[in-house]
Amino acid sequence: MSATNAPRPLVSFDAVSKRYGSVIAVHTMNLEIYEGEFLAIMGPSGCGKTTSLRMLAGLEEPSEGEIQLDGQRINEISSVERDTPMVWQSLALFPFLNVQKNVEFGLKMRAIPTEERQQRARRWLERLEILELADRDISQLSGGQKQRVALARSLVTEPRILLLDEPLSALDANLVVRMQGVLSRLQKELGITFVYVTHSQSEAFAMSDRVVIMSQGRIEQIGSPKAIYRSPASRFVADFVGANNILSGSVTGTGDALGISTAVGHFLCNPSAAVDYSEADNLDMVISADLVQISMENPTLQNSLRCRFISEEFVGSIVTIFAELEDGSDFKVQARQRDLANMALEEGATFFASWNASDAHLISPNKA
Repeated sequence: MSATNAPRPLVSFDAVSKRYGSVIAVHTMNLEIYEGEFLAIMGPSGCGKTTSLRMLAGLEEPSEGEIQLDGQRINEISSVERDTPMVWQSLALFPFLNVQKNVEFGLKMRAIPTEERQQRARRWLERLEILELADRDISQLSGGQKQRVALARSLVTEPRILLLDEPLSALDANLVVRMQGVLSRLQKELGITFVYVTHSQSEAFAMSDRVVIMSQGRIEQIGSPKAIYRSPASRFVADFVGANNILSGSVTGTGDALGISTAVGHFLCNPSAAVDYSEADNLDMVISADLVQISMENPTLQNSLRCRFISEEFVGSIVTIFAELEDGSDFKVQARQRDLANMALEEGATFFASWNASDAHLISPNKA
C-alpha cells in the first residue's frame, strides 16, 4: 500500500498507563485507531478495556503516556471539549425529558439555536427510524427503542469518533442481532470512527474492522476478526476466542511438516508463519473445533485422536461436542447437526476426531 493510501491515525495511545493506587489497570498501551474504522476492544472483566475507553473519553486521566486526537494531545482536555461522545451500557437517557429533548440535549449544551437543534434532532430520529416516538417519555420505550435514542443523541452533534461501552449487553438476543445491523450500517454510511468495548466475541467479530484483545491491562493481539480467530498470537487469545483445542508438546521432527509430540499422541503440522523451529522446541498446537472432523471409524486424515463422548450443546444447525481424551483433558468438535444424524453418540461412546496438518496453528513462547 502506498503512503498516500495508508490509513490515517485519528487516535494515538503512546505508552499510556493508568494506575489506581497500587493497582495498574492499563499497562503501557500503544495503539493507533484509524479514521473511519470500526475498532472493537475485547477482553474479560477487569482487563482494562473500559478504563482505556474512559481515558479516551476524558473521564479518566492517564497516569503516564500521551493520548492524541487528530494529532493534538488531549490528556488535560475535558470530556466536553473533546467531542468524543459515548453510548453507555446503561444508555444514561434523561427520564425527565422526552425522546426529542433527549436527542437535542447535546446541541443545547453547545448553544445551538432552538429551531436548528429541533430540525437536526428530528433528522436523526428519522434516520434511526424512530421519528414517530419524538414526543414519547423514555419510560414508554422498549430496549431497542431506547438504544436508538441513545445513538441519535450521540450522533446528532456529528462527531468524528463515537465511543460505545457494551451498549447491547442489556438487550435480548434478537435485538442484539438487529442493533448490530443498525450500528454497522450507520458506521459505514457516516464514515465515523467507532470504538466499541465488549466482552462478546460475536458482537466484536460481526461488526469490526479490527479487534484489540486485552488481558490484565495489556494488549495481547490486534488484528482483523479472521486473523485473530484463525491465528491467535498467545495461549490466552486461543483460550479466549473461539472454540479452540490446545495441545501442548515439543517438536520431534522438522521439514515440510513439523512432527509434534504431545501427551495424547504424535501429530503433524504445517506452520503458516515463517518461523524456524528446532528439535525439542516447546509449543502449543491450536486446533479450532470447527476444523475437526468426526467419525466412528479410524479416519484417513493426517492427524487423529480417539475421544470419549461426554455431552453436546445444540444451537440451531450447529452442535458442539464435548469429549475427553485419554489423558483426561477436554476436546471440542463443532459440526452440523445433519452430519451427526447417523452417528450413535451417547455418553461414554468413543469416536475419532481428525484434522489436516494445515489446519493447526502453532504458538511458541520462545519464538517471535
